[in-house]
Amino acid sequence: MHSGTLTRADLGDVVHRKLGLSRAESASMVERLLHHMCSALAHGQNVKISGFGSFILRDKGQRVGRNPKTGVEVPIAPRRVMTFRASQTMRDRIARD
Repeated sequence: MHSGTLTRADLGDVVHRKLGLSRAESASMVERLLHHMCSALAHGQNVKISGFGSFILRDKGQRVGRNPKTGVEVPIAPRRVMTFRASQTMRDRIARD
């Protein structure tokens, strides 16, 4: 966690230290959690983690965009996007730290 980025390996290490599971079991637990979250999002479900935040899916309609270099208008296809909204608890904690 020295690089300023929290990685899967970092999460596995925390699970290993806090719960006393083996490193392999800890890594597997993190992978399963991430897999379940990704699977839920892929199936159109939002993911809400109390005290952390929500991963919310939105469908965006087709619109006209513009190439900033040439100025040519191009259609942007409809798509599904994911947004993250931090919980109030998380926002308060970030503002405090």
